[in-house]
Amino acid sequence: MAAADDVEMESVNLNTERAGKEELEEEKMREDGEDKDFPRSRKVHRIVSKWMLPEPVRRTYLERANCLPPPLFIISVSLAELAVFVYYAVWKPQKQWITLDTGILESPLTYIPEKREEAWRFISYMLVHAGVQHIVGNLFMQLVLGIPLEMVHKGLRVGLVYLAGVLAGSLASSIFDPLKSLVGASGGVYALMGGYFMNVIVNFREMIPAFGIVRLLVIILIIASDMGFALYRRFFVPENGSPVSFAAHIAGGFAGMSIGYTVFSCFDKTLLKDPRFWIAIAAYVICLLFAVFFNVFLSPAN
Repeated sequence: MAAADDVEMESVNLNTERAGKEELEEEKMREDGEDKDFPRSRKVHRIVSKWMLPEPVRRTYLERANCLPPPLFIISVSLAELAVFVYYAVWKPQKQWITLDTGILESPLTYIPEKREEAWRFISYMLVHAGVQHIVGNLFMQLVLGIPLEMVHKGLRVGLVYLAGVLAGSLASSIFDPLKSLVGASGGVYALMGGYFMNVIVNFREMIPAFGIVRLLVIILIIASDMGFALYRRFFVPENGSPVSFAAHIAGGFAGMSIGYTVFSCFDKTLLKDPRFWIAIAAYVICLLFAVFFNVFLSPAN
């Protein structure tokens, strides 16, 4: 019991020491005039750094943190998805606009197995959503998680992870659900969550434990509820309803846990010099080539 108490006290002291160190660093920055508008922008960046980065690289982020360029990728993708949804919900007549089944199945953006030769559909399906609940859930998650990630890692890296998840989702769906159409940005959203989740797991001891536990619980709760809903819609949806492809969710998550983890863990390093990045890219390319081979020669939709 005494040993356990000592370990607990050491953990508490370490966390207190870290918090005090961060406060001293911020006070020094304020006194040195490094940030004129400290109360606003610096406070936002400090919160973002605590949620997105392990402790050793937070000071590096705070020293060079700025909002230039702003998180344009996530905002632009979200606006595009919302615009497409509004188009099909308002300008295209629907029998029941909340589900949009008829309109989106005729869209040139939707992934449809019989039209797989139109290769853009493997990416463009992310712009189309099957209803209010579908688009609200995806927009909420990618804005809440994607904007802070893009503030830290910038748009090029976040865009790479997001689009890798989108492409992985459509290719996985073409293999495991070869006769089902596909819409929604869940592959990209799960890629962001997968990359963030792996960083929380790997760097758990370098983060404030309470925050680390909260992050894990929130991510697990969101994934479990969303996957449960996807599985229900896939296997128990009525015949006149639109089933959800759970394969796209899982593939997007795996893309995030591989490529996303290496990208998001290289904040203060050159990404192209990290061997983990090239290993993840090589594994991704191998899976991509297999999916292309399957679609060309083995798919039941041929």
